[in-house]
Amino acid sequence: MPTSLIPIAICAAAYLCGSIPFGLLLGRLFGGTDVRKTGSGNIGATNVTRSAGLVAGLLTLLLDAAKGAAPVWLTRHYFPEHAALQMLAGLGALAGHCFPVWLNFRGGKGVATAAGVFLVLCLPAGACALLIFAMVVGFWRYVSLASVSAAAAMPLLIYSLWAPHYAPPISVTAGSLAAALLIVYKHDANLQRLVEGSEPKFSFGRTQQEKDAE
Repeated sequence: MPTSLIPIAICAAAYLCGSIPFGLLLGRLFGGTDVRKTGSGNIGATNVTRSAGLVAGLLTLLLDAAKGAAPVWLTRHYFPEHAALQMLAGLGALAGHCFPVWLNFRGGKGVATAAGVFLVLCLPAGACALLIFAMVVGFWRYVSLASVSAAAAMPLLIYSLWAPHYAPPISVTAGSLAAALLIVYKHDANLQRLVEGSEPKFSFGRTQQEKDAE
């Protein structure tokens, strides 16, 4: 393959990997339902958990993270010295999850997939972002707030923890910022509900709003 086509091939393959709608498939398998028509309508792990149960939600979380991690890991395996290509693979997978061609480009919000990307790209930064996510969920029980908080912190975490005494390449810094902005953008409706005080808190069962609506 010509060298000039390698970035295009990596991005396309990563996009196709990221576009696999595991949440939709597992929702139908475990709950017999289309998760796009229940709860928040999102195909991510949180809505799958509410719609199809904890097992389906956990599997969605793991598989969504895996489809972010796999393209970055494979790119690192074949191009270990090219951080830009690894970042490109991660962004391709994230774009595939958020805008899958199979679902008319209406996908998830990218949090689990981004976690998989950054855990491979920079394990310390990915682990710290997960810690921020867990702390916010544990204290406030808003998954959306935790997701935005972890995403917003990621560019700084990447810059600070890339390697001892070394800043990341500009492509990685720019890529992590782009990923954070995309995740925040995908949470626009959640942020509006947080401001209004109507965002539901996370629970493994039905929310009080859902019970009241019955």
